[in-house]
Amino acid sequence: MRYRTQASNRDGGVGVSSVAGGMSVAVASPLNPDRDPEASNPEQLLALAWATCLNATARVFVTRKQRTAVRVEVELHDASDGPGYEFHVDAYLSVEGADAAETEHVLAQAHARCPVSKLLKDAATVAVHAEPYSG
Repeated sequence: MRYRTQASNRDGGVGVSSVAGGMSVAVASPLNPDRDPEASNPEQLLALAWATCLNATARVFVTRKQRTAVRVEVELHDASDGPGYEFHVDAYLSVEGADAAETEHVLAQAHARCPVSKLLKDAATVAVHAEPYSG
């Protein structure tokens, strides 16, 4: 084991989620019309976790001078095969100065190695995309 953390939530979709010995994050359901606009939600936290992890991993596969960027879009949908909801998640990776083929190659390597990608890779509603770098 290289690292371990623990997060907890005692309030559900409205209240606080926290990391042991670390940060506390106000949370609010995006479906609540009266939600606190300063609070976060699982969709945002998932997007943040994957964007951070995938970009940090992509940095391993480029030169020090090249910049990379990752953006992650998370949508909440009604579940297609039963009650409740499901996430539809798309990650977009770009590499400064790289053509489409080079960017696809970095994306494939990063997606295969990133721990968050490994958790999400078999989900039917998850996809990764290469895109041009825009700074």
